[in-house]
Amino acid sequence: MSSDSDTWSKLQAHKRKQDNLRERLAKRRKERQGLVDDLNPEKQPIKQESESADDKASSVEPIKNVALEELEQMISSVLSDKKVVLPILSHQLKNDIEKKEHCNVNYEDIVTILGKLEAQNLISLKRSQGTLTIIDCESLKMQAVIGNDDQTSDVKKENKEITTQNLSSNDMKEKRKEVSEQKDDIASLLSMPTTKEVNNKKLGNEILDLLNQPTAKELSLYEKFKSKDGAMVKEFCAFGTRVDCRKNNLQPSKCRKLHFRKIIQGHTDEYLGDCSFLNTCFHMDTCKYVHYEVDDTGLSIIDERRNNDNNLKQTGLVNEKISLVPAQWIQCDVRYLDFDTLMKFSVIMADPPWDIHMELPYGTMSDNEMKGLPVAKLQDDGYIFLWVTGRAIELGRECLQIWGYRRCDELIWVKTNQLQRLIRTGRTGHWINHGKEHCLIGVKGTPDPTLFNKGLDCDVLVSEVRDTSHKPDEIYGLIERLAPGQRKVELFGRQHNVQPNWVTLGNQLSGVNLCEPDVVRRFKERYPSGSAMEEKPKPKSAPTVIDVTPQQGHVL
Repeated sequence: MSSDSDTWSKLQAHKRKQDNLRERLAKRRKERQGLVDDLNPEKQPIKQESESADDKASSVEPIKNVALEELEQMISSVLSDKKVVLPILSHQLKNDIEKKEHCNVNYEDIVTILGKLEAQNLISLKRSQGTLTIIDCESLKMQAVIGNDDQTSDVKKENKEITTQNLSSNDMKEKRKEVSEQKDDIASLLSMPTTKEVNNKKLGNEILDLLNQPTAKELSLYEKFKSKDGAMVKEFCAFGTRVDCRKNNLQPSKCRKLHFRKIIQGHTDEYLGDCSFLNTCFHMDTCKYVHYEVDDTGLSIIDERRNNDNNLKQTGLVNEKISLVPAQWIQCDVRYLDFDTLMKFSVIMADPPWDIHMELPYGTMSDNEMKGLPVAKLQDDGYIFLWVTGRAIELGRECLQIWGYRRCDELIWVKTNQLQRLIRTGRTGHWINHGKEHCLIGVKGTPDPTLFNKGLDCDVLVSEVRDTSHKPDEIYGLIERLAPGQRKVELFGRQHNVQPNWVTLGNQLSGVNLCEPDVVRRFKERYPSGSAMEEKPKPKSAPTVIDVTPQQGHVL
């Protein structure tokens, strides 16, 4: 309501300003006419007679037809009147104008003008059976339009009188200035939003604010997974080295982000540029390209390891507090390990040694061996994360189906190099270099929705490449947020993969480390020697068939 009152007050002030200008103009006309009459007294009666004749003619003026522009002015004047009750029919509007103005009006012209006003968003029409009904009208804008038309005609008349009477240059400038100011005032009033537009915009902003606010569940989960001791992560500087940072950074303060330092050896040729593999290069001792290391100048070395079994803390990730179980692992050949000794798990992650027909620093498994793994024994209801390569994507989906899973999602790891840039020269790929890896996500049974948190993380991980087949550590945080405090198992893991709440299985681990009493008892019963690295079971030989049928002698 405040905006309506402000607009109305501005319109009233503008109207008073116009009336003042008209009064001044009429006063000047009378003064000039008086001067002319004093100079030519003999012409005064002739003019009076002509004026009286005109008055008589106007008193008996017949009914006339109205031009289109004049009719538009009449319609705008009628609709802008606050006494008009809406909605109003177009035929009723025609009758009101003819009665008020004493003229003939063409109905088709009224229809044309109403369509024009509707296109200008000044009125709202409803069409039914060839009849138009005016249901709404922007009266403030309509009044401004009427004032603008009146002012335009007045300005034309004033300019004509100014030129005919040869006013001085100063008067002309003042007149033009006043006219331009009036035009600017009307333009600003027309550009002002209506009350309806202001309310709609305000309502839209309130709805967006409500949609962007986190829900109570999201806030609760955020508090549960929030780092208690603060974030232990430092951001890398986009300029790379400290030298480039000083050259390009326009900020006067010192950059506190991590930087890199060039490794320049005797055989390094800086003109060759950076090595494509950087810190993953297999020939750093002889490579002539430039390599990098983290510049730790002025940084305190902080041990960020959280896997110390002696410092495990209570966490409130689910309804009741659960103690994190220390990392457990078993050195074994996954193909021959008895999975019944490990009991059931909520989440399984596997990074199988797929046979991708390339030279690899570890042994691989055939497709049939992968399909024959007894993965179904490890889980009744839960999720599996299966890492696959380009060739093994279809094979991985087939394995999920054989193991009793249905694929429900897929995660992508976008690989970056040491300088946190996208890898363009990966070591995998037969036709194009692969800069990403896929992780298929499968679901089995009906997982309990109270134990799993859905919709927390994105399906894209952007992380640095390290050793061969070394997957990003961010995957463990993602899975822990999905299934907080639940038992998890990783197949084909190595020593860097061991994590709390996880049981890691693989032939590159060091010995056996178990702490869950039930698992320890089952394992000792199955493997009394304490080692699961047993020899490959010998295949059963085919039984020897002895022919006991009597042999017939030769007939001589």
